[in-house]
Amino acid sequence: MLAAVGAVVCCLAVVAGAQAAGAKADVLKVRLGGDRAETRIVIDLDKSATGKVASDGQGDRRVVVNLPGVSVDNQLQGGGLGLVKAWVVDDATGGARLRIDLADDAVIKRRFLLPPADGVANYRYVIDLAAKAPSSVKVAQGGGPRFISAPVKTTKAALPLKKVIVIDAGHGGKDPGTKGADGNEKDVTLAAARALKGQLEKSGRYKVVMTRDADVYVDHAVRVQIARRADADLFISLHADSGTDPSLRGASVYTLADRATGRSAKFVSKDDWFMQAGSHGDHGVSTILLDLTQRMTRNRSATFAEVLLERVSDHQPLLRRSHREAGLAVLLAPDVPAVLLEMGFLTNAADEAVLRDPGKRNRLMGSVAEAIDDYFGQPTKLASN
Repeated sequence: MLAAVGAVVCCLAVVAGAQAAGAKADVLKVRLGGDRAETRIVIDLDKSATGKVASDGQGDRRVVVNLPGVSVDNQLQGGGLGLVKAWVVDDATGGARLRIDLADDAVIKRRFLLPPADGVANYRYVIDLAAKAPSSVKVAQGGGPRFISAPVKTTKAALPLKKVIVIDAGHGGKDPGTKGADGNEKDVTLAAARALKGQLEKSGRYKVVMTRDADVYVDHAVRVQIARRADADLFISLHADSGTDPSLRGASVYTLADRATGRSAKFVSKDDWFMQAGSHGDHGVSTILLDLTQRMTRNRSATFAEVLLERVSDHQPLLRRSHREAGLAVLLAPDVPAVLLEMGFLTNAADEAVLRDPGKRNRLMGSVAEAIDDYFGQPTKLASN
């Protein structure tokens, strides 16, 4: 196991060195060809690259191939052809990641890299998929036919063709949260979440998932699981603050503290790509990949937090130390960038007025929507075959 871990560390070091030297390959485009018998996926690259299969799709029809040292501008994705139902290329630990939803049972027949040749100026990383032969009736030695049943398939959420934003309205149900002069925090957060959902969906660029859309209590762990099951690109938990000093006001944003990352392990299962990417279940390799994934997630969370604070400050004052870190339970997903936004103090009359006035609240949520646009840079690129 130590040898395998050392090899991965060495590989990661080589990738990091190549990136530092500016040798990172860029994804130019993705092309599909073929039919339901065999389908070819071609990733055009401006430099040479290698790939590693993290999941072969045999259990859930989700193929995952990691491309170390490869970068992709925004997220490339598209519909299917032949054996491919949908595909996505996005950023992952140390490079890019190709995810493929299969339309039928299939196997990876071959993978190879083609250098520039025959009038083609770029490299091409090729993946060939072949339809898997169906199970057939076999005759047992003792007599009549014996039917061989196919293994039970697990189902994952379909690959999205839009960025997935999970909005978490803090508290709810038996948990009222902070009490203001005119009501409870749980009502303010739900109203804000609905306003943000409406603005994001109106843009047409996002798929929005709510952890709750009614006055119900949802356990913190369940909120994290909702984000992970949705394959979320971003998780935003909305809250309202409180303080003993009624003059204290302003918004702030929390991201996960480094000391709390160990608690994320409870949300990791053997089906996660960074566990499957370990060399045949090598725990040491999987631990390294999980650690890298968590670091990338924390960095992305921090980046969005800064963008969010800049936009929110147009409509709401900020606390002096407006970007904070904590071990909050809703921020524990190891692979989903997440922030908790304290929109203001319900114990402050001015802040409460902003959060309870529909017009002012909508403008505040508009600034959150603008921050999301800024963070993703531009609408997701939808590629044609």
